[in-house]
Amino acid sequence: MSCNLIPPLSHPSACHSLGGKDRRSGLILNIPLSSDQTSMEELSATLDYLLSIPSEKCKARGFTVIVDGRKSQWNTVKTVVLMLQNVIPPEVSLVCVVKPDEFWDKKVTHFCFWKEKDRLGFEVILVSANKLTRYIEPCQLTDDFGGSLDYDHSDWLNKRLVFEKFTKESTSLLDELSIINDADKSSHELLSELQQRRFNGSEGGGGGQGAWCPMEEELLAQPQVMKLLDSLREQYTRYQELCRQRNKRTQLDEIHAKVMQVVTWLQGPGSELLKTQQTIGDSIRSAQALQQKHEEIESQHSEWFAVYVELNQQIAALLSTGEEEEVAELKALQQQLSDVCYRQAAQLESRQNVLQAAQGFHSTTQELSQQLDGLLGMLCADVAPADGAAIQQNLKLLEEKLQTVEAGLTSLRQKGALLLEQMCGQPSWPLEETESPTTEQQDGVQHIQSVMEDMQLRKQRCEDMVDVRRLKMLQMVQLFKCEEDALQAVEWLSELLDALLKTHVRLGDDSQETRTMLDKHRKFVDVAQSTYDYGRQLLQATVVLCQSLRCTTRSSGDTLPRLNRVWKQFSVSAEERQQRLELALNFHTAAERVRKTLLNCQMLHQCRVWTCQNAIID
Repeated sequence: MSCNLIPPLSHPSACHSLGGKDRRSGLILNIPLSSDQTSMEELSATLDYLLSIPSEKCKARGFTVIVDGRKSQWNTVKTVVLMLQNVIPPEVSLVCVVKPDEFWDKKVTHFCFWKEKDRLGFEVILVSANKLTRYIEPCQLTDDFGGSLDYDHSDWLNKRLVFEKFTKESTSLLDELSIINDADKSSHELLSELQQRRFNGSEGGGGGQGAWCPMEEELLAQPQVMKLLDSLREQYTRYQELCRQRNKRTQLDEIHAKVMQVVTWLQGPGSELLKTQQTIGDSIRSAQALQQKHEEIESQHSEWFAVYVELNQQIAALLSTGEEEEVAELKALQQQLSDVCYRQAAQLESRQNVLQAAQGFHSTTQELSQQLDGLLGMLCADVAPADGAAIQQNLKLLEEKLQTVEAGLTSLRQKGALLLEQMCGQPSWPLEETESPTTEQQDGVQHIQSVMEDMQLRKQRCEDMVDVRRLKMLQMVQLFKCEEDALQAVEWLSELLDALLKTHVRLGDDSQETRTMLDKHRKFVDVAQSTYDYGRQLLQATVVLCQSLRCTTRSSGDTLPRLNRVWKQFSVSAEERQQRLELALNFHTAAERVRKTLLNCQMLHQCRVWTCQNAIID
């Protein structure tokens, strides 16, 4: 396309491409209308030119047209919109008419765009400039519409003029080459004919008068034709070499442009996307949301990494056939591209590791918080066990919960340390930027430390409460044990009393047996006394424990009277038994003494009798 076919794009009312994309990744065309009269022919030609630039693949994604009518009249806007149906392609589905702050008069109500959608073939909406972002992202709009897209129409226009000039000159050169190629064929035919004539003439030199002889001019034309052909061949060779060099230069420029495009995006928007994602969240849900956002960022980077792989293959192919200077340039580009891509990939991997560690930290924090809540609920509940076994079971469960909390806190410390290590170990950005931690990173570190300190304090409070509860439960176990042992002492004392009344009835047949029985009785009483004293001590311990536990004793009102009653009965019976044994002992002792005296008297009498008998005999 020749340069003079470019429409007057520099005109204030000429339409142009913003360079941005709509939500469907389609191109955005802007038609700024001024207060001056707008030429529909000029506008139509400009639209035709702009719509011829994108590729078919790009056109397939559709278009969004912005008609800026803030400085124009309603009739002009209406005419432009109606004209669009004959100019723009069917891929256009939305036309945004930017209305002025002071809306047009009621004339607009006589023509409703939404009613004309079927006839126009596209949807038209009236929107204020500050509400245009409802339909197009702010980053895809220029500052005229409250966006942040950097677009220089003059720079774009100059580049298009250079492109059209190059296209025109290249087309002209191709036409000339075609003419030269045709002329080269004609020259070859002419030279062949002249040489053939000369050959025929030399063969017929001895013939008749009718033989043809080449003219002098034809003989002189042969070297001239050959010289011209040699010049054409030389120029053609030079042109081929020039084309080859230009083709290589074009390839290098294209690769350089693509490399710079990848590098610019990775160091610009790509890095900014990662820099804005420095937080770790304050819960498992927020961490999962950050992970989803990171996956979207990774998806955007993967497209550019695919371009990097393709460029790397192209560069590798050119390195094998390039010259020394070209090889050095290609290696420099390859090294620059690899450095940027690997650095960006390292940033993505580091961020992924941080998010995984953050999810593990928040998950453990949530589990530990639930465990502490369960332990605290158990500690706050009243303890009213039925017996010592139930208390032992509750105490075992309490210890198990405390061990689980301790294990959870240990795991939280480990995952917190891992997360801090991942955050502090993230690759630094280029040296021209600050390497100090960002506010988000500092907040994240403080949040991690705060969470671990808070969990440590909660665990310490629970441990203190567990110690109190453990002491209370051990005292309750001891209370139940004392009560059980006191009842056992009463039973033992009752058994001793029963044995005293039923089996301890004999008084002995002599003093020795009675004395032995008396000794056994005294030992028996000592055993009963020890049992009674043990029961009294146990009941006194239950009173102290009940006072410590602030509960009413069940032994002092029941077991103690029983113990005293049994002991009183035993004491009375034992005293009576001892008196009887003592009387029996005295009786047997006196009887044995009398019997011994009688025996002695008898023996003395017998001796006297023997003496008398012996005396009589003598």
